[in-house]
Order: sequence, then structure tokens, then C-alpha cells
Amino acid sequence: MASVTSTASISPEKTAFSVILAVSFCHMLNDVMQSLLTALYPLLKANYALDFVQIGLLTFTFQLTASMLQPAVGIVTDRWGLPYSLPVAMLSTCSGLILLANADHFWILLVAASLIGVGSAIFHPESSRVARLASGGRHGLAQSLFQVGGNAGSALGPLLAAFIVIPFGQGSLAWFSVVAITGFFILSWVSTWYVRHRRMTMNRPAPNRALPLPKARVLWAIAILVLLTATKNVYLASISSYFTFFVIEKFGTSVQQAQLMLFLFLGSAAAGTFLGGPIGDRYGARFVIWFSILGVIPFALMLPYANLFWTGVLSVVIGLIFSSAFSAIVVFAQELVPGRVGLIAGVFFGFAFGFGGMGAAVLGIFADRQGIAFVYELCSYLPLLGILTVLLPKLPTR
Repeated sequence: MASVTSTASISPEKTAFSVILAVSFCHMLNDVMQSLLTALYPLLKANYALDFVQIGLLTFTFQLTASMLQPAVGIVTDRWGLPYSLPVAMLSTCSGLILLANADHFWILLVAASLIGVGSAIFHPESSRVARLASGGRHGLAQSLFQVGGNAGSALGPLLAAFIVIPFGQGSLAWFSVVAITGFFILSWVSTWYVRHRRMTMNRPAPNRALPLPKARVLWAIAILVLLTATKNVYLASISSYFTFFVIEKFGTSVQQAQLMLFLFLGSAAAGTFLGGPIGDRYGARFVIWFSILGVIPFALMLPYANLFWTGVLSVVIGLIFSSAFSAIVVFAQELVPGRVGLIAGVFFGFAFGFGGMGAAVLGIFADRQGIAFVYELCSYLPLLGILTVLLPKLPTR
């Protein structure tokens, strides 16, 4: 591994796959720990007699914490850079998970969720920056490899919950501290590479921060991308937070069967994320955004009315298509505002978490009052807002 590090440090223009894969793997570890929170909702609901509003508040606390801090972290690191904040982020997530394993009251669950959110807020902007620095110009590929690690972690969370935490109890969450320690050491190595990269490039001219379009058009395009991200993540939050309850209530499946259904969706989302980046490098991020946001509409409209088999099929198709957009959205936004990698990553990763959390809280209120089936009928119309993609501008060739 040392020889790979040296090569990557000497020639930053080459794609440093060892570094990208390292941050992607840690993204997986980070999101495995984070996804355990939502995967354990049925267990927490039973252990603490929670209603759907409280379930929504847990998601809201976790995601809003990340949302509030990520843009601030991005602004700070764009200016000064904090390479060793990455292992610190892993420790914060680990602390929240251990607290979650030993909570004896709902408010302690909220504190644990907020610590996990802080870890997310620190991790995502800087790790996204490292992926871009190591990309060698293949930004879509690097962003996809980074993102697919997170999606894989989110997909593995329900499986680990179904086969480890649910059989052995809530206290078994503490076992995952080993995962955090592993991530801590890998991210310490990544941080060392990051420091070497900065030292080698410190005498180079500053990157060109000139906007590719008039400022008003850039702000308009960013607003559209933010709205698309919000729509996508509220819809995805409805699945990640309530899909298990929907499948159990509508089809009478067991908790483990429902977790496996959630795994199918999250696994397809990981595959879609991976495919979106290379396609965006070849055909343009704008094309991927068009295909993803508009292509998912008919499948989302059918999902609430499908039987068990077609619910599984449609959830896979939706995850595959819808998730391909996110890395393209981030790359497109970074090209709109060059030189602000941390800020863009903070805004979009943070906004993704925050709006998904607020959406989950509101959906929890509807689920308590109108039922889970109504929530999925309501959410099926959200992707229609993707029609706004027709307003995205074309970027001039650089």
C-alpha cells in the first residue's frame, strides 16, 4: 500500500484508485453504522413503545444535525482544509452507536442520533473532496465510487440488523465499534495522503473559480438542483424509514422478510449510484440527471398499488434509476461553482440528509393519522417535480 501512496502523491493527475477505494470503503463502514438506526426502527418502536411521530423525530434529529453542520464544514475546509477531521468523524459516529446500544430513554436515543449526524456532517464534505482530488479528472467515476460505498453500507445495515441485532438484542450494536476502529485507521492513512497531496501542490496556481455562466443563471441552476435533491431524498426517506412497516402492514410479512425487501431496494440504489458516474463522464451529468429523475416517474406511480412480487421488482427498478442521479447532481453543481468542492458537497449531502429528515418527520404524522398506505400513495407523486430538469442549463465546454 505504501508504494501506491507514493505514486499517487507524485502524480496527482493520475487517478489514485487506492485512495478513492479507501474513502469509498470507509463511506460504506460509516453508512453501515448510520443505517442501523433506521433499520432498527421496528425494534426500537417495540422496546420503547414509540409512535410514528417519534420514529420521524429520530430521523429528523439525525439528518437535521448533519444538514445544519455539513455546509459549515464545507465552507471551513474549502478555506483551510482539515485532513485529519476524517478519523474524528468516524469516532463521533462510533460514540453515537455505543450510546444507542445502551440507551434507556427516548431522549438518549435522540442524543445518539445527533452524534451519528455530527459524524456524517464532518465525514461527507472532506471525503468527497478527497475523492475529487484523487480522481485524476474522472470526477463522475470518483464520485460514483465514493457514493456507491455509502449506498452499499446503507444496504448492508438492514441485513446486519436482521441477522445480528434483532436476534441478539439492542446491546449488540456495541459490537460494531470494531467497524468504527477499522474505519479510523484507514481514514488516518487517507488523511496522510491528503496532507502529502496538499504539500506537493501548494505552489501551483490557485484553481480558476470563474463561473461558467452568468451568476443569476448559476444560482437558478443550483436552486433547481437543490429542489431535485430535496424531492429525491424525501421520496427515498419514505422508503428507507417506512418501507418495512408498509410491507409488514400490507402483505403480512415478518420483520426479517421486510428487512430483506429493504435490502433489495438499497442494493439496487447502490448499483444505480455506481452506474451514474461513468455514464455521466461519457455523456454528461445533465443527461444522467434527465434520465434518472424523469425515468423513475411511471414506476413510482405504480408502487403503492402493486402486489408483493411487483413491489419487490418496482423497488429495485426505482432504486436503480433514481439513485443514479445523485453523483451526477454533485458533479454538475461542482462544475457550476468551481473551486467550492467542500461547500457544494456540504450543501448537497447536508441538504439530502436534512430534507429527507424533515420529510420523514412529516410523513410520520401522516402515517399515524392516515396510515402507511396513504403515505406511499402521496409520495408516489413526488417524482413528478423532476419535470423541472428541463430548466437546467447546458454548461460551456472548458
